Amino acid sequence: MGYESWIDRQIREAQERGEFDNLPGTGKPIPGAGGPDDELWWVKDFVRREGLSTEAMLPTPLRLRKEIERLPDTVAGLRDEPAVRDVVAELNHRIMAWLRAPEGPQIPVRPVDPDTIVHRWRTARDARP
Repeated sequence: MGYESWIDRQIREAQERGEFDNLPGTGKPIPGAGGPDDELWWVKDFVRREGLSTEAMLPTPLRLRKEIERLPDTVAGLRDEPAVRDVVAELNHRIMAWLRAPEGPQIPVRPVDPDTIVHRWRTARDARP
């Protein structure tokens, strides 16, 4: 046998003493590790373990589409029409910024019609008891 480093010797001696026998998890994959090609397994495990939202990791057009889908719920609790229009204007501003300089996947995203959202907001507000 050739050269054995100090660390290698420590590991070999511990194995001979049986210090690695019956350790919890022996022979099992590392928890949270994905497949052999999953370089971001540790990020996914951290997000899951900490209970964080994965939405921040989505490409911009997908985040914008999710915001558009949730818009009726987002404005539902607002008190007046100008507040609803402000929320829609802010979202449309971010949509237009992405349309001017798109990055990430080319997923269709269109600005939201403020009048449609205000109409839905009024209808939902008037339907409440």
